[in-house]
Amino acid sequence: MATTRNAHTVWTGNLTEGSGVVSLDSSGLGEYQVSWPSRAEEPNGKTSPEEMIAAAHSSCFSMALSNGLNSAGTPPTKLTTHAAVTLKPGTGITGIHLSVEGEVPGIDEDAFLRAAEEAKANCPVSQALAGTTITHTAKLA
Repeated sequence: MATTRNAHTVWTGNLTEGSGVVSLDSSGLGEYQVSWPSRAEEPNGKTSPEEMIAAAHSSCFSMALSNGLNSAGTPPTKLTTHAAVTLKPGTGITGIHLSVEGEVPGIDEDAFLRAAEEAKANCPVSQALAGTTITHTAKLA
């Protein structure tokens, strides 16, 4: 069964001096302020599309890796995934780097690296962002 999740943004003003509020409609978890300076300079308590992509990608990758490890008979105890999304103003998103550390009983480093590579290739967010260079590192704790 397909699912659809929704969010919306209300933006006022021009790009560099304006600001907006992103609302997470499906979950109702909150509203988050966005602005060009929070995107291209320092966050200063506001978010950016790139931070939201990082959140989506790190959680999707973690779920895909957990599923792959479990399917292989080595369920993880804990996975900690960081996603770094790089924006170059005037160019766009130039890359995403995923970094995962896992506590996975009964698995060796090579098998964990293969599982992480498979998760990177197959998580739906990675697939949606296929036009972007996505790299990763993985290690067992």
